Amino acid sequence: QVQLVESGGGLVQAGGSLRLSCAASGRTFSSYAMGWFRQAPGKEREFVSAIIWSGADTYYADSVKGRFAISRDNAKNTVYLQMNSLKPEDTAVYVCAAGSHARDWAPHGEERRYEYWGQGTQVTVSS
Repeated sequence: QVQLVESGGGLVQAGGSLRLSCAASGRTFSSYAMGWFRQAPGKEREFVSAIIWSGADTYYADSVKGRFAISRDNAKNTVYLQMNSLKPEDTAVYVCAAGSHARDWAPHGEERRYEYWGQGTQVTVSS
């Protein structure tokens, strides 16, 4: 079982930056792929970014490529999402997720890749 707790959300002006953190419980964090998804009001949850267990490979949605950066610190059981050049359309609840090797068959950008989900942190970007 893995428990995930996000932090770092808040209110920021367009063009600003935020860094989200997702702290995971459990001793096997380093074996999990980690993903970030977001859900805006009235919209479906969408993929933002993902990182494999070692950090060697990362994935991004086209809408955030070049602005967001995902990273992880396995010694701290934490994954980060650095968000730069934020836009009002980035406003959403950001949720992190963890996926074990049992889900390796699923693409990193799909929700079925991940078994465990956090509660989310609100990010609001004002224009």
